Amino acid sequence: MRKIKIASVAFMLFATLGVFANKGHNEVSEKSLSSQIYEMLKQNNFELQYNELTADVRLTINDKGELVVLSVDTKNEVLEKFVKSRLNYQKVESAQPVEGRIYTVAVRITA
Repeated sequence: MRKIKIASVAFMLFATLGVFANKGHNEVSEKSLSSQIYEMLKQNNFELQYNELTADVRLTINDKGELVVLSVDTKNEVLEKFVKSRLNYQKVESAQPVEGRIYTVAVRITA
């Protein structure tokens, strides 16, 4: 009987430590970051010659919680300027911005 009590206490201890050691917060904050970027870019008035415009945007978050656009990889110069003007130095709500972490976001604007 004593061994069962010791085993159950040990199990509860390991289960409690496992819950606190879980690092599941990064995925949620990155999803909220992409949704914030979506909200910043959704109001646009592009006259599209094709069905869509695409760009790969590399950005980081500075110590003030602002987006800093590093590069916009696209063939359309108007889209590049639009993305930079809408995103650069805009405040975002992020759980814990990691200094030096570079995010890549795919931007697609459709007709």
